[in-house]
Amino acid sequence: MKFEARDIPTLVEGDVELRPVRYRDHAAWAEVRHRNRDWCGPWDPTPPPGSSDQPRDFLTMVRGFRQLARLGETVPWFVWYRDGAADPVLAGQLTVSGIAYGSARWANLGYWVDERWAGRGIIPQAVAMATDYCFDWLRLHRLEIAIRPENAKSLRVVEKLGYRYEGRREKYLHIDGDWRDHDVFVLNAGDFPDGLVAEYRQRRCAARTLPPE
Repeated sequence: MKFEARDIPTLVEGDVELRPVRYRDHAAWAEVRHRNRDWCGPWDPTPPPGSSDQPRDFLTMVRGFRQLARLGETVPWFVWYRDGAADPVLAGQLTVSGIAYGSARWANLGYWVDERWAGRGIIPQAVAMATDYCFDWLRLHRLEIAIRPENAKSLRVVEKLGYRYEGRREKYLHIDGDWRDHDVFVLNAGDFPDGLVAEYRQRRCAARTLPPE
């Protein structure tokens, strides 16, 4: 399956929207990333020693995403949040990458969120939406999320959603200047027959009705 930018859908659930990455979002992205340098820095990918890769600016990033989308390997979204307002704000990013078909039919999910909106359930909701899209529309079989063991906030995302811990991959990705271990969490198609959005909604409702400890 191959995509053009216009083929990647906008997904909406409550106050959370997943919109295709667009050149016109440059100013909003630059403002958020500048303000979140310290917040995102410890978790950002970096070029390994000896690599010819250079840190990407916004235009290069979008161009690269579009090329990979045309190959059917990536679905890139920005995460927008309304917070009850008429006009949503850019709150983060979610990318489906490494899409493989054939006998594999799997992909990876990666994300970040603006510190201003952390803890509001935006990214769990976005991941649930992307998961359902991958299983229902792309017909993938398996999704992985790789998280550094030190990233407690990101670990809470997969915990809330029911992604299963599968194991640790040592020195898996070059992050923040070194090769870092990552814990891998997975879901398979059919793990939640009604979809992950519905499952997450039920989990939130159950959490609200629990008696205080």
